[in-house]
Amino acid sequence: MARVFMKGTEAIAEAAVRSGCRFFAGYPITPQNEIPEYLARRMPEVGGTFVQGESEVASINMVYGSAGTGTRAMTSSSSCGISLMSEGISFCASARLPMVYVNVQRGGPAIGTIQPAQQDYTQATKASGNGGFRMMVFSPATVQEAVDMTYAAFDYAQRDHNPVLILTDGVMGTIMEPVELPEMRSAEEVKALKDALRATSAVGHDSTKEPRGIVAAGRWSTKDQEQACREMEALYDSWKKDVQVETLFLDDAEIVLTGYGICGRIARSAVKLLRSQGYKVGFIRPKTLNPFPYDTYAGLDFGRVKAILDVEMSIPAQMVNDVKLAVMDRCPIHTCLHAGGEIMGRDEVIQAAKALLEH
Repeated sequence: MARVFMKGTEAIAEAAVRSGCRFFAGYPITPQNEIPEYLARRMPEVGGTFVQGESEVASINMVYGSAGTGTRAMTSSSSCGISLMSEGISFCASARLPMVYVNVQRGGPAIGTIQPAQQDYTQATKASGNGGFRMMVFSPATVQEAVDMTYAAFDYAQRDHNPVLILTDGVMGTIMEPVELPEMRSAEEVKALKDALRATSAVGHDSTKEPRGIVAAGRWSTKDQEQACREMEALYDSWKKDVQVETLFLDDAEIVLTGYGICGRIARSAVKLLRSQGYKVGFIRPKTLNPFPYDTYAGLDFGRVKAILDVEMSIPAQMVNDVKLAVMDRCPIHTCLHAGGEIMGRDEVIQAAKALLEH
């Protein structure tokens, strides 16, 4: 298929439609506004439903209801808007409802700024709501990855009966790049995907012939609730097979740069330039933040790697805590950071890396 030139947010929206998403509810907030704007036009074209909710709380609960019918459903917001959705996200996870949501991060805490940031990592991977539930979390570094990850996210959500998060930022959401879009799923395929969830959906059952589908975010019995938590734990453990990570030049690296999303992209550019200048620098970029590629970091040759430089648009750094868990004090970990909407620059990453190499 020929490539098309698309903005990150609009590419995410189109990928969702092509993956079979037929319901979207959301509320405006910068810098994710182009997602609902695009879907307000696109959903009616494919027989889907678009709703601009009166709030983030209303929107996530509409997604809960739509997902409960077996429909592929989605919402999106930015940072503080995601916080308002946290209860509904937790309900979706507890009810084992497949749905996808997108966080186009902005500066924080609280309302913060409308400029790009990466200050929601811990929320996304550790504390998206109460009860200790988890989700697969994908973080694209190109618009093409945003397309591919969004398209696949609906399949992961349906496979696991669990929410999936696309964690991106205002830079990735607003840049434009050529992308190759996946094939549109046919109406027959979309119906088959919905029918496959019939046993667990809450509509379309003939109560005289089959059990009624029940969607519930809790259990009346404490033993049943504990069993549900054990089943979810087993699901989370199974995600080890789904880890996605990009690595470069680790065989002889003396320091390793690491980052996710836009900072991963900037760090990769810095690594390639440093390599051209003769510096032995390696690179690790998690594509899945949950599951996190702990083994990639743990498998470094710490007899040769003398430092890791973590690059994030978050102060304090957040992904660095997962890096520390993997490295277990076997080498120093340094940071190169911005926050609050300040954008990371390649030159400052190079400067920080050279300082470590020449130390």
